[in-house]
Amino acid sequence: MTKTLLMMTSALAVSATAAYADCGDVSFSDVGWTDITTTTAATKQVLEALGYDVDVKVLSVPVTFASLESDDVDIFLGNWMPAQNGAIGPYLESGEIESVATNLTGTKYTLAVPAYTYEKGLETYADIAKFRDELDEKIYGIEPGNEGNAYLVSLTEENTHDLDGFDVVESSEQGMLSMVRRAYDKQEDIVFLGWEPHPMNANFDLKYLTGGEDFFGGEGVVNTVTRKGYSEECPNVGAFLSNLTFSLPMENAVMGEILNEGADADEATMEWMKANPDAVLAWVDGVTTADGGDGTAAVQAMLDD
Repeated sequence: MTKTLLMMTSALAVSATAAYADCGDVSFSDVGWTDITTTTAATKQVLEALGYDVDVKVLSVPVTFASLESDDVDIFLGNWMPAQNGAIGPYLESGEIESVATNLTGTKYTLAVPAYTYEKGLETYADIAKFRDELDEKIYGIEPGNEGNAYLVSLTEENTHDLDGFDVVESSEQGMLSMVRRAYDKQEDIVFLGWEPHPMNANFDLKYLTGGEDFFGGEGVVNTVTRKGYSEECPNVGAFLSNLTFSLPMENAVMGEILNEGADADEATMEWMKANPDAVLAWVDGVTTADGGDGTAAVQAMLDD
């Protein structure tokens, strides 16, 4: 009986290991924000140079977290904190999603206005209602389902800061910024979700409002998160993710190429990586290729190509 139980236990362990034994296929979520498209494109190309097959799925933030929980996605590089704390918190607490590294520091994410609007006196969330007519009772957000939009909607529904009657206009990042551009060119007032890193900070003279810190916080971070147990099952990719860090200048520069010049994300990130080889090689310190070879040599060959 003991021998039979041991054999059954061993078989189950082998079966469970086999389910995750193939770490050669790596899947990411890209939520469609240009900063996450940038970091995901760079990461994908380095992993491909290491011999991995990479699949990038374009999903909303809520679907991303649900997909990590269900093991349909391995990695997400865009966990903005503290803004996403409410959305990801339950998954982190249950252990179904694991935060494995901070890949960016010094971020901003809250409502913003053109500097000329700020100078008129719209400096805080409490000032928005004073500009009800100038703003046409509109606050511009990003994609539907985004937790930042949901927070803004809650302010209007609860009449916080006298925002009853305001409409939170949900759109894509590009759709929102096209409205900002239209208003900016006419020197009209507009309030919208802004963030850094993003070339909007160079394209427009912006000011960020105070008063949303209870949700958006002050300066924040972006974390790399994975499905439960991923780094243990695939330790080589896990080591790579632990090394993976970006900077505000890097992301602003690449995002500028994508948004302002129409560059392809892969091409723009590769151009940056070839110009900054030391930063890229630091990502693969102690990391091998998918088949156990020299990871540094493989990535150096990509950069030299």
